Amino acid sequence: MAMPVNDELRAILEKQQYRVVGGHSGVKLCHWLGQKMLHGRACYKEQFYGIRSHRCLQMTPALNNCTQSCLFCWRFQGFSERDLAECDEPADILDGAIKAQKKLITGYKGDPRCPREMWKEANEPNQVAISLAGEPTLYEKLGGFIAECHDRGMTTFVVTNGTCPEALERLDPLPTQLYVTVAAPDEATFKKLCVPVVPKAWARLQKSIDLFPSLDTRRVVRHTLVKGWNLGREGEYAAIDRRAEPHFIEPKGYVFVGYSRERMAIANMPSQDEVMAFSGKLAETLGFQVAGEKRDSRVCVLASGSAPLKIGEA
Repeated sequence: MAMPVNDELRAILEKQQYRVVGGHSGVKLCHWLGQKMLHGRACYKEQFYGIRSHRCLQMTPALNNCTQSCLFCWRFQGFSERDLAECDEPADILDGAIKAQKKLITGYKGDPRCPREMWKEANEPNQVAISLAGEPTLYEKLGGFIAECHDRGMTTFVVTNGTCPEALERLDPLPTQLYVTVAAPDEATFKKLCVPVVPKAWARLQKSIDLFPSLDTRRVVRHTLVKGWNLGREGEYAAIDRRAEPHFIEPKGYVFVGYSRERMAIANMPSQDEVMAFSGKLAETLGFQVAGEKRDSRVCVLASGSAPLKIGEA
């Protein structure tokens, strides 16, 4: 049974500029929100998918709950729980998350580099990135939370590690965009790199992969690339991607930040040229097109022939 975030963990998280919402949710300003507000530089999701970086609410309903302890994860993992048995109501979480974000962006109002109109827009987020930390499908009312966001005119992106296929199968409504992270091409690598803390995690991920094509929303497979671990395995990833039938694939380079620095080395961070070499081979194998790249995010986006248009386009 999940317990409310304790004082020790709260102190650690707040030092990292998280804000705890209710008993198990959290908010943190995305780096790219600040970049957009002060310098006009947008997140790659704005470039590829049409969201507005300064109006994006980055949050999680499972702040301290996950089924994996990935070596490349930037978050503090010392108190992580596997379950979330008692949970807050969706409307309360969304209200609290928006309130926390508004407090976090207060300082931008007086910064001369931040256009006043952009700051006003940032106070009315219209996109929710349910991806900050933890595994969001552990929150049993995730469908209700997504519905609450959609009812308020907000789009939703959900990132899952795929180890809770039953939750994906019953998720209603589906988010605007659904990601599944596939960070390993085989079970042996998966166990060492993603460090699952639930039984049969690889088999459960495979079940999610096979379920993925039936989910009627925009679907993305993300490959987190860690040098020395999973580069150069394009053929094996392609076999998984064919089963998943995503609209987009995001090969994204690991970045040496946060608590991952205690588990990884800077040498594990691939260059963008290495990310692009992987992406080009994967695209050629699958018949996808390289839709674009964002070098400062170490990411490339591959698009299938059936990839839907950006948000906001007819």
